[in-house]
Amino acid sequence: MAGKHCFFYLVLAMVFWGCSSRESKKDAPQQVVAQPQEGNPEAGKALYVTCKTCHGDAAQGNQKLKAPALVNTDDWYLYRQLMNFHKGIRGGLPADTLGFQMAAMAKTLKDSSAMLHVVAYIKTLPQIALPPMIKGDSKKGERTYQSICGSCHGPGARGNAKMNAPRLNGLDDWYLKNQIAKFKNALRGAHPADTFGAQMVPMAALLADEQAVNDVIAYIRSTTQPKE
Repeated sequence: MAGKHCFFYLVLAMVFWGCSSRESKKDAPQQVVAQPQEGNPEAGKALYVTCKTCHGDAAQGNQKLKAPALVNTDDWYLYRQLMNFHKGIRGGLPADTLGFQMAAMAKTLKDSSAMLHVVAYIKTLPQIALPPMIKGDSKKGERTYQSICGSCHGPGARGNAKMNAPRLNGLDDWYLKNQIAKFKNALRGAHPADTFGAQMVPMAALLADEQAVNDVIAYIRSTTQPKE
């Protein structure tokens, strides 16, 4: 009989724990996994006016303002990051000055529909070739990329939406370097709801030094072919 009572209380405890776990997850901000629907480019064009001050009329970016180009970025990833900034999953740390600024700007978009519209508009803009800024050894970088990054971000750094890994080729190389540094310094991927960012933290740590980072970025840049 004692054994049966123990088993009953064990089951009861497991049920209670499961309910509590679900409640705690419900209260926490949830990270967007995929872009749920298409936005309206015309509506997005009007909303993009706020963004172009930093990111440029054609979303070509502005290195002087540390604002990356957006046109070569996967649309589903842009949407996810806008949502992350809006929810405070990204850019919530004052030490992340640029991310903190971006979080404030994202909050000017009132809801997910507005973000979908902005992304839809950016998607209509032509992709561009960005000038190289980081010097590295692309051959060494290729070996490092294949061993650390390739399983998620795919051949040629083209990304893999099924793995929630965005395209890297075609992005500003200086921006990639900045983001790797943020993952290394826990300025990205530290928020409990940033599931995918958290996965990047140990990967970035495998890049032993600045030269290794530069080499990987040089390889990624060498693969750049704007998508059609």
